[in-house]
Amino acid sequence: MEHVEYAYTSGMDDSEIEERLQSAEAGVLALSGDGDAYAVPLAHYYDGDSLYFRLGISEGSTKREFWKTTETACYVLYGAEPTDDPRGLDSWSIIITGQLVELPETEHERFDTADINRHFSPIRVFDEAIDEIEITIVELKIETITGRHTPAQ
Repeated sequence: MEHVEYAYTSGMDDSEIEERLQSAEAGVLALSGDGDAYAVPLAHYYDGDSLYFRLGISEGSTKREFWKTTETACYVLYGAEPTDDPRGLDSWSIIITGQLVELPETEHERFDTADINRHFSPIRVFDEAIDEIEITIVELKIETITGRHTPAQ
């Protein structure tokens, strides 16, 4: 492919990854089960050590079905901003893998209603009655984390 343009990327250091995890508001959580995949856009909260998601789950939820069958989840954050550089975009991505674990009852007080509203964007509701949605906080136990970006020239 002789005339295809390429943009070189490099790895992000720990401080760059940390900054993006704290400043980015949302990403895509990929789950799997029985050979099928399911991905859902989600807000996250990163406290410097752990990555949390607030899930709104209702009866018969596809999200719950896939969450319960996923051995290793994958969360992707990414962005691209226009630059003056002729290459066009300053882009970055972070891929995190790990196991999703519901917070035990003993840690529920850590995320009261005020904390949930402060750390997460509002839950997007689709045809469900509000009183039928169960709010669940899960942690992604980080196993791997990789960040890449287009470095400044």
